Amino acid sequence: MPEVTIKIGGREFEVACQEGEEHYLKSAAAMLDTEASAVIAQIGRMPEIRMLLMAGLMLADKAAGIEEQLKYKEDKIANLEGELSRLRSQPSQASAVPPEITQTMAELAARAEALAAQVEERA
Repeated sequence: MPEVTIKIGGREFEVACQEGEEHYLKSAAAMLDTEASAVIAQIGRMPEIRMLLMAGLMLADKAAGIEEQLKYKEDKIANLEGELSRLRSQPSQASAVPPEITQTMAELAARAEALAAQVEERA
């Protein structure tokens, strides 16, 4: 099991991780270090446990906010997919001909046929 040295809040820690996960550990440590540095900048030096606790709480708050945004976006996507499915299942209104237009077209066709018949009789 590889050991990785990480630096958080100006302090170094030796941490073990699974083979191939060193990159993820370093990335997570960098995020924690960013929060720890912000805590130290605001409050100053403090015991290691308190610094890690505060930095962890700040990261947890950010994660909770992101989870909330993700839930909102997932709900919005589900609603839009439902609307899209509903619209796809309906006949297209652009291709559907209203009944009154169909009736009018039939009347015009009948008139045209009558006129054609009159022209033929005179000829």
